[in-house]
Amino acid sequence: MLNLRMDNFMVELKDGSLKNVGPTNKKGTAKLFNVESAEAREFGDKRVKLVFEDEDGNEVQVALFPDHVRKIAGEIENLEEDSPVFE
Repeated sequence: MLNLRMDNFMVELKDGSLKNVGPTNKKGTAKLFNVESAEAREFGDKRVKLVFEDEDGNEVQVALFPDHVRKIAGEIENLEEDSPVFE
């Protein structure tokens, strides 16, 4: 299940094209639940792309620099040691 939340978001649809309307203070949040597949791969010369897909074919891609990937990997290792999630 893909959940999208868009704040202060307004666009205009004209002749089949989307056009930004209003100020540029828009922000959004995307959440993907019930992930069926996840993978990591190179993205360009300096980043790692994480790709997550659910059973309905919804997909979220995140490109991270290696420092962020290492931090997340360390957090996962800590969870494996301390959290009942991995039991």
